[in-house]
Amino acid sequence: MSYLCYLTGRKSSYNLYANPKSLRHCFFHPLLLYIGSFSMFTKPLALDAPSVLALQFFAEFCFTCVIDLVSALEYDGIISGFMEFYQKTGEPYLGTSYAIMMCYWDGIAHFIMYLIMISRITDRKAYRTVGLLWAGSLCANMSLFPLYVIGKYGSEIRPAFWINFLFLLMPILGGVSLFTRPKDRPLIGGYNAQQAQCMKLIWRPQDLVLVVLLLGAIAFTILRGLVALDAPLEVCSDYLRQYEPYLKDPVGFPRVMMLHQFFYGLPLLGAFVYGLLKPGCTWMADWTLFFAGAMVQCQWAHIGGSLHPRTTAPYRIPAESLCMVLTANLIYVLTPILVAVRVRSNPYFFLKIAPFPGQTGLPNSEEKDTKYKEK
Repeated sequence: MSYLCYLTGRKSSYNLYANPKSLRHCFFHPLLLYIGSFSMFTKPLALDAPSVLALQFFAEFCFTCVIDLVSALEYDGIISGFMEFYQKTGEPYLGTSYAIMMCYWDGIAHFIMYLIMISRITDRKAYRTVGLLWAGSLCANMSLFPLYVIGKYGSEIRPAFWINFLFLLMPILGGVSLFTRPKDRPLIGGYNAQQAQCMKLIWRPQDLVLVVLLLGAIAFTILRGLVALDAPLEVCSDYLRQYEPYLKDPVGFPRVMMLHQFFYGLPLLGAFVYGLLKPGCTWMADWTLFFAGAMVQCQWAHIGGSLHPRTTAPYRIPAESLCMVLTANLIYVLTPILVAVRVRSNPYFFLKIAPFPGQTGLPNSEEKDTKYKEK
């Protein structure tokens, strides 16, 4: 059966290039690519059931990445003749600048992540790090589509719209699976962890800079969240008019994303500040990766959408403030990435400390030092 699928993939790929003029269906080229890719994954592999399921799941989503990339390229006029039928009868909001940038991200970044995870599964290696980045990114991506009803396309709900709920469920289940499976790094440290956790924040300049950046990101998130909520503050109206009028794009995607960051991202930013101040927060390793993946996807779509030619002139970033807005948004997206890199590269501060025999009063121990009681 595996050999038959392999031959089918080779034969289909040959026909694709031998007779390109005979292929008229908009999904035929991606389908052949999917068949050819699937033939590689049907060869016998000594994997357990969860790994086989994950392998099939990622292979299936590679197919959707190709469709999204083709859709974005056709909307931008780079290619033609592939998605005309779906553009008219499927999801009209995919032609907005924000959705086009989301499709580019799915077709390129997510596709690379799937290939990396497939490679690591077949090599019997852990893929938790890439998996958490993917789960955060895809959750941020798919969580917007069901909420497009608040924008100007809200009256054009078609049957294809409902399939987004299924795709939203998949990254949530994948993220839960990754968070609950055993970690690929130790959670308990020894002497090095004890030494790292004895140092105050003032003696950890790297963490001090990250705390300052996180506090700035918190303020930036609050400001844009209030703008999205139509807060009657002068600073909000000035920011909307002079810096990011794109937040009021009638499509609705930018506004919903700002609300996502305000209600879900803001608590996580505050939690990361706590994790850099309080030693022994083992959850930092996973949640910083998940949040970094989500923020990179959000900011890619937001910055790209605000600069895309399909965005009408009144909602584009004003030329006089373009440099400042881009700098602020780049620092905003780099902050969670730097926090995730810090936690992964030097994790001693975030580990639990194993008590040494005969020792009490460790930095993160709840037991108090009895020597001070006797004085």
